[in-house]
Amino acid sequence: MMSPYKRLEGETRGQAMLETALMLPMLLALVFNTVNFGYFFLIALNVTAAPHSGALYSILGPSTPVENGGATLADPGPPDPTTQSTISGLTLGDLTGAVANASTTPVQVCTAKSGVNVATGLTVCSSWNSSPPYTPDQDPEWPSFVLNRVDVTYTFRPLIDYRVFNLVLLATPLCDKSSMTCTFHRQVSMRAMD
Repeated sequence: MMSPYKRLEGETRGQAMLETALMLPMLLALVFNTVNFGYFFLIALNVTAAPHSGALYSILGPSTPVENGGATLADPGPPDPTTQSTISGLTLGDLTGAVANASTTPVQVCTAKSGVNVATGLTVCSSWNSSPPYTPDQDPEWPSFVLNRVDVTYTFRPLIDYRVFNLVLLATPLCDKSSMTCTFHRQVSMRAMD
């Protein structure tokens, strides 16, 4: 005669498989969201830091340390990441190694080194791969102060396709569901005495 406890054990054997099958999609969604959110945060952190250091370089002027024995930075134009001799190049140098395809990231630098429009008080901007150009504000205390501004726009794809499991990135306005890309635009403005 079989004991009643043995009979109950035999009938519950398939319960664990059923519970696992029901919980597995939710667990996978949690893991995939965690991976994508971590990558999203890493990109946001790096793309936020790069224009900040670029704006710092733009207000340092002749004090900026560059490879050419302390020479001043060239006008902010197309960056040369190998020599780091432009503000755009230094900004991209901060992104290189931290994010994929940093060398094609659009950067716009508006600084007194490029000149100031005397009629409007706006600093002249130069762009590297930047579209559309962003218009900086006039410094409220111009001509005593000049507003330096660095814009960085970075577009990336999440590591794991977010159409399947990712609900977190779909909720952000930074991500485009049709192209499956996310775009960060960060700008930093700093004032310097002219």
